[in-house]
Amino acid sequence: MTEQHTVVVIGGGQAGLSISWHLVQRGIDHVVLERDSIAHEWRDSRWDSFTLVTPNWQCTLPGYSYSGGDPDGFMNREQTYQFVRGYADTFDPPVREGVTVVSVRQSGSGGFDVDTTEGPMRADHVVVAVGGYHTPVVPRFAERLPAGITQMHSSQYRSAGDLPAGEVMVVGNGQSGAQIAEDLHLAGRTVHLVTGGAPRVARFYRGRDCVAWLHDMGTYDVSIADHPGGLGKRENTNHYVTGRDGGRDIDLRAFALAGMRLYGRLLDVVDGTLRFAPTLESSLDAADAVSQSIKDSIDAYIAREGIDAPREERYVPVWRPGREVTELELSTSGITSVVWSIGFRTDYRWLRAGVFDGEGHPTHNRGVTAVPGLYFLGLPWQHTWGSGRFAGVARDAEYLADRIELEAGVLPATATLA
Repeated sequence: MTEQHTVVVIGGGQAGLSISWHLVQRGIDHVVLERDSIAHEWRDSRWDSFTLVTPNWQCTLPGYSYSGGDPDGFMNREQTYQFVRGYADTFDPPVREGVTVVSVRQSGSGGFDVDTTEGPMRADHVVVAVGGYHTPVVPRFAERLPAGITQMHSSQYRSAGDLPAGEVMVVGNGQSGAQIAEDLHLAGRTVHLVTGGAPRVARFYRGRDCVAWLHDMGTYDVSIADHPGGLGKRENTNHYVTGRDGGRDIDLRAFALAGMRLYGRLLDVVDGTLRFAPTLESSLDAADAVSQSIKDSIDAYIAREGIDAPREERYVPVWRPGREVTELELSTSGITSVVWSIGFRTDYRWLRAGVFDGEGHPTHNRGVTAVPGLYFLGLPWQHTWGSGRFAGVARDAEYLADRIELEAGVLPATATLA
């Protein structure tokens, strides 16, 4: 027997729940399929000291928003999980947990055939709400690290205490890498941090969180189509900053002064020796330049709007590398663990539709693909920079729900086909 639904939503995180809320409001028949449990990624794929980098007041979903007593604070891992899980409790979405989608393909008669571990389904519309981070990236040359070194991806890291005694190398300084390096450093571990091209942003400037300034400036609302970087922005690394202990900057130069060892880009491992590009100084300078440019835009906004805001001195680098290290012998380094924090690859092999580019990324306009009835939700820069935040997901979900309602209308409730 094949189940028939107007809409099948794949993924039960904040994106899948957001589109479900809109479909419920419109009376549109649908089901949400979640391979694990609602919002499980927030609990299962974050380290123990994790916090959001966006303030709590920015945490809004359709019909739901943060209501705690610390709007300017930053929810930790458990609080974020409970926030999203609590959202589901407010409107009883038709979520089926523990159901894996095996394949989705266009049906010859129109719509989509959806094969699941609970049996076949047929849908007029499919919303893919599984995000864009699927398969952890670890370079092939990691296989050449000595067998005695513990290796893990950032998605597996939980705390410094889970790693064997000794020094730790973190590869990658995006949001996760920089925060994990800080977590290890605060735990008293000697940390080796391999830097890349990640930009940074100040936590606070001229009396406010930078997120608040950028929100008021409309920065999170600029569409990718109108952005100078165009579609290439979707590949950009997020700015590193932290919400830990009420929020603060992450300054890699200050970490270096305190004993953290910094390197340029990791090129290879040859006979137990790590080889680095001499890119550390340029990476630090580039990250600082981005932070300064954001402050420039805030200054200009304050002047343009005539806002009374306190003046603030600009950041002055507290440390500069001398001669850059380009080789490190592992056997004498004291390193016993490596945490790879260089991102994820997409994996849509189960989705059999011609909507992907040469690198496996979905091609779409605001989540709407060239295949009628197939949509994506919850992708980075889906429409704006804000698409990666709760409030942006909410807006993107409303847009897609409007499209579905326009194209499908409100059809009869769930039926069963032979």
